Amino acid sequence: MDIISFEPLAKTIAIGSITAYQKYISPSKGFSCSHRLLHGGDSCSNYVKRMLNEQKLDEAVQSSLKRFQERAAASKTLTSTIAKADFRCIVIPCCLPL
Repeated sequence: MDIISFEPLAKTIAIGSITAYQKYISPSKGFSCSHRLLHGGDSCSNYVKRMLNEQKLDEAVQSSLKRFQERAAASKTLTSTIAKADFRCIVIPCCLPL
């Protein structure tokens, strides 16, 4: 009896979903991948797509989970860095009478 593997189909669906996310959702979300901002390199969505192409499905899932943990840490680092920065702004009331 032949065993049917659903792995190729699952990987194809996952890659297609990520591609749709990158094309339709990501450009309008208003922020960038914190891991890419902090460390450079691939965004998390590009990383996951690459892992799906290069690894078995279970390995790609494990790599992706690790990457998402790293992204959470990068987000905390960036947030604390921004909070510690001393931003000053001068407001010039250009549309109010002086």
